[in-house]
Amino acid sequence: MVKINLDNVEFQLKESHDFSWISSLGKVFCVFSQNDSGNISFGVEDGNEKYFVKVAGLKTVESVRTPEEAIASLKEAMPIYKNIKHPNLIELVRHYSLGDIYIAVFKWADGDCLFDYWNFEKYHDSPRIISPAKRFRQLSPEKRIKAVEVLFSFLSEVSKSNYVAVDFYDGSIIYDFSTETTTICDIDFFRKKPAINDMGEDFWGTKRFKAPEEYVKGAVIDEATNVYTLGALIFSFFGNFTDADIRLRYRKNVFMPCTFENWELSRSCYNCVLKSVSIDRSARYASINEFFIAWNNCIVCRQNDHNRH
Repeated sequence: MVKINLDNVEFQLKESHDFSWISSLGKVFCVFSQNDSGNISFGVEDGNEKYFVKVAGLKTVESVRTPEEAIASLKEAMPIYKNIKHPNLIELVRHYSLGDIYIAVFKWADGDCLFDYWNFEKYHDSPRIISPAKRFRQLSPEKRIKAVEVLFSFLSEVSKSNYVAVDFYDGSIIYDFSTETTTICDIDFFRKKPAINDMGEDFWGTKRFKAPEEYVKGAVIDEATNVYTLGALIFSFFGNFTDADIRLRYRKNVFMPCTFENWELSRSCYNCVLKSVSIDRSARYASINEFFIAWNNCIVCRQNDHNRH
């Protein structure tokens, strides 16, 4: 392992690299070095703007891929950021090759990632520090409902743009608690329609939210899959799950919704989201828009009931 220090920000790589190029972008103020994608990312500021700089091709500590695979994947992702236009999607500024590495520069999005696994050890060691996920769950239902509306809007745009969301989870979401803004920060693995699960059980995505077809080689991955993913995310926002519940998903390769007793919103909201995570694809909503209409009707009824009381 090689320890590297850039502008007093420390991280490790498997081998050294000349980072003199990064000073042309600005001063490094943070690093994200612990993901398994083979990318390493930096927060950089140039005095006027802040940027999120994603780099492929370095030998990162946790990577499950070769540097060449990471470069190919990041290059392939670049058209996705250009083809899907949404106000809550992180904005790609430029991307380019530099020697043996590939660099993608995005505008910085303020806020906290809702699955910041690189900080989990810190939360474990210091229980008084509240994770962004916990802080988010402590927000009023109304604020969380507003965030869910952004996800509906974004996934609807994904479908209109002829893509399907792959590996879309709480780690793809940044929430700014000061401005109540939701930003989508990572869509690298999204695919053009029609998409097929070409990897079997190891298809991209977390077992906390994956749809049944995302475990089956040759299965179609489409909008009904995204309906399931969104439903599972909504359950994580409004359902109460124990650590044992989560571990069971990993052991059994299946998402399991909470019971109604462990659900925060109304019975109609619960039934609406339950339909979205049906194991039988044909029993789910056919589209994100159909799911949103059903969800919105339940939310309006809930607000009306709330106002009457």
